[in-house]
Amino acid sequence: QVQLVESGGGLVQPGGSLNLSCVTSGSINGDSTRAWYRQAPGRKREEVAAINDGGDTRYLDAVKDRFTICRVDRLNTIYLQMNDLKPEDTGIYYCYVLDRSSPTSYTYRTHWGQGTQVTVAS
Repeated sequence: QVQLVESGGGLVQPGGSLNLSCVTSGSINGDSTRAWYRQAPGRKREEVAAINDGGDTRYLDAVKDRFTICRVDRLNTIYLQMNDLKPEDTGIYYCYVLDRSSPTSYTYRTHWGQGTQVTVAS
């Protein structure tokens, strides 16, 4: 059973920074992607940033050059460094992992954390 636990959210002023962490436990199979999603009130959940096993990253256009995703496998942790935060970055941020259902499977499974609130306001 893979579990994800986020931390690092909070209230920050516009222009400020936060660093979100997601600690994973359990066995994550190969061909995995780790990502951060967010959901603002009244809006659909959207992918903010993702990183695959090869280290390739992708970002939502709205956060490019402000947010950085990285993973430290020896710590089982995924980070999202968020700089120059804007009020529109407010929302619940979720950690997400996609991996193979088993080491030899061609099907995939998804895992979600419980979310951490980020509020950007003056």
